[in-house]
Amino acid sequence: MDDALKQHRDQIDAIDEQLLKLVNARAQHARDIGSLKGEGPIYRPEREAQVLRRLLALNQGPLSAEAVTAIFRGVMSNCRALEKQLSVAFLGPAGTYSEEAANKQFGGVSAPVLCNTIDDVFRMVESGKVDYGVVPVENSTEGAVGRTLDLLMSTQLRICGEVTLPIHHNLLTNTATREQVTTVYAHAQSLAQCHAWLNQHLPNAQRQAVSSNAEGARLAASEAGAAAIASRRAAELFTLNVLAESIEDDPKNTTRFLVLATHDVAPSGQDKTSLLLATRNIPGAIVDLLAPLALHGVSMSKLESRPSRNGLWEYVFFVDVEGHCQDAALASALQEIGQRASLVKVLGSYPLAVA
Repeated sequence: MDDALKQHRDQIDAIDEQLLKLVNARAQHARDIGSLKGEGPIYRPEREAQVLRRLLALNQGPLSAEAVTAIFRGVMSNCRALEKQLSVAFLGPAGTYSEEAANKQFGGVSAPVLCNTIDDVFRMVESGKVDYGVVPVENSTEGAVGRTLDLLMSTQLRICGEVTLPIHHNLLTNTATREQVTTVYAHAQSLAQCHAWLNQHLPNAQRQAVSSNAEGARLAASEAGAAAIASRRAAELFTLNVLAESIEDDPKNTTRFLVLATHDVAPSGQDKTSLLLATRNIPGAIVDLLAPLALHGVSMSKLESRPSRNGLWEYVFFVDVEGHCQDAALASALQEIGQRASLVKVLGSYPLAVA
């Protein structure tokens, strides 16, 4: 057995040496490409999506698609950092799901900027103080994040990417048993996502909504009888016990995040476009407004109404469609929609989320 172990370890050592040479060779090519690009954006989400899709198509295991994506995002992040350390703003403090989403998209954020509110994330990107921002936009259980949609109405920022993050909530506390828990801290959406579990297992505990799950974990770490609903990373950061895992009511609970930038993104071949539309408040207006999408074979994946700021009972519509605004079919549909709508704003075309 010892001989067999040594053979495997020797093979791993030899493979690691090859990997090191190849990764450094890749980094040199990335640096050379950066010099040739000149003043263009260093982060190219459409190119990174194309690279990942090609690798996933080639992957035969045993590594999962998620593992392959994480490994190569890390490689690309470190290669990109040879040109510049990207700064990325997201909702803090450390340990939030927004931080997880930012790290997933960028392969680890070398210059994170933790913000107190979603408004602050928008402001940081708009002012040029950071390169990118990551904000939650919808949850599969609780629906849209209203504040993000409201800010998208007025901002000049562009959506340049999306991240889908499976959300697995844990009950964190410094107590030894559930019976000692008297208060549960969490973001309001997380409390709602764990409503049934809390009713069954902690029916008498007070539920206290806070600005983020990580803030709840911070409070739970300092208060006797307190618990928080948060991620495993939050448990590590605040030295809390995990009393229960995956307490979300929906095991497929997922949150979608948007990546905000000041620049547009070229087509990747598998893209999504987000639109803000408004029309007259008359019967059949929204059906007539969206008819060009079907006419040109453009699939719609989301339709969300939101109160307009222009008057009582007036609404705008957030629409997600398949394709890039440079695609011929979508470009034609948008032109026709523009003739029917009182407002058409392309919020961004960007690659579909990868693994």
